[in-house]
Amino acid sequence: MLALALIALGVPLALSLRDRVDSEVRSQAESQARVVASLASDLVEPPRTGELRRVARVAAESVRGRVIVVDAAGRLLADSAGTEPGRSYANRPEVAAALAGSSEQINRYSDTLGAEILATAVPVLERRRTEGAVRITQSFDAVGAAVRTSLLDIAALAAIVLALGMVAGALISRQIARPILRLDRAARRVAGGDLDAAVAVEGSTEQRSLARAFNEMTARLRRLLRVQQDFVADASHQLRTPLTGLRLRLEGLGESHRGEPAVEADVGAALREIDRLSLIVDELLILSRAGEHDLPGERLDLAAAAARAAERWRGAAAERGIRLGVEVGAEPARGWCAGPDLDRSVDALIENALLYSPPDSEVTIAAAPRRIAVRDRGPGLAAGEEEAVFERFNRGSAGRRGPGGTGLGLPIARELSRQWGGDVTLRNREGGGLEAVIEVGE
Repeated sequence: MLALALIALGVPLALSLRDRVDSEVRSQAESQARVVASLASDLVEPPRTGELRRVARVAAESVRGRVIVVDAAGRLLADSAGTEPGRSYANRPEVAAALAGSSEQINRYSDTLGAEILATAVPVLERRRTEGAVRITQSFDAVGAAVRTSLLDIAALAAIVLALGMVAGALISRQIARPILRLDRAARRVAGGDLDAAVAVEGSTEQRSLARAFNEMTARLRRLLRVQQDFVADASHQLRTPLTGLRLRLEGLGESHRGEPAVEADVGAALREIDRLSLIVDELLILSRAGEHDLPGERLDLAAAAARAAERWRGAAAERGIRLGVEVGAEPARGWCAGPDLDRSVDALIENALLYSPPDSEVTIAAAPRRIAVRDRGPGLAAGEEEAVFERFNRGSAGRRGPGGTGLGLPIARELSRQWGGDVTLRNREGGGLEAVIEVGE
């Protein structure tokens, strides 16, 4: 906008200045010619050529042109260019007009110079009688140079104004954008799970209104999330007591009807459902706390974490006839996370792998920088289930056909990993099976 404004103002100004410079050059030439004519009025008759030459040279330096003085017959008396006297200039139209008693200023082509010139001639008067003439000639190149100099001055001034305007605009825009940038950073923090992020109420009226609305939004989200977490935590805690009581009653019922196969089968099935419901309650409590850094992060040796996980699950794997192995690459496998969160996530993946792997197969736990992968030879995932199985209680097609579960293990693993800057991803393996990868922070 500033450039357009400068162009809109500068072009007319440049055109006006060009005309003004041209007018001033013409006016200066005429004025200087009259000054020379006034000085020469006493030097023409009788001709004092030495003094006339000095006057002509001084005037020529002033107007940056050529100055000649002729007598009443048009013969040359003095020339700032050094031409010897005696040459006739009576045939020059401007000189003829001056010898006739009138001033003349014309643009014409000079055969001698081979260029366009501005010729200014005035009469030399002595007691109102024309005794000669003074002529000043200037090339259009000189006039154009003067115009170009003025235009360059305007262009330089416009460039300075534009530069200053851009600097001022950058400072002003930065001042205006600073609250928006702070709001953007705060919004990214909220998106990352930091609901305590707030922004200063500053800037224009609209920016202050936006900042207040943003702070109110984050405060409301914080309250709603806290209410939801408290509800899940309280519900999980309160459900444990009746579930424990129900389990004790079922166990007592089983003892009192020992030897009755039908009753024992029903009681056993009910106990398994009680165990499943207790596990769901525990995992819901973990999910309600996911995203909160209750545990400190630390630099972990992921190879050691994989080895510990293998030891924890080696007995369960042996019971199912599954081999459990550990792979560690040559590069140090390290990552940033809370140790218990990592263990809980790895356990969820190993448990799934053992549940779905066929007997006499192998489950491998592989450690690499920032990641632990659990690979099995189970049924894998159906097309399109790579993300769907991370929804709570969604066990996928293999889970619905296979062993029981809560459908919360994978969501818990992902939530625990993401709060440390990582993630959990799944992909089918070539030849059958699944690879589940846990990534943690650097």
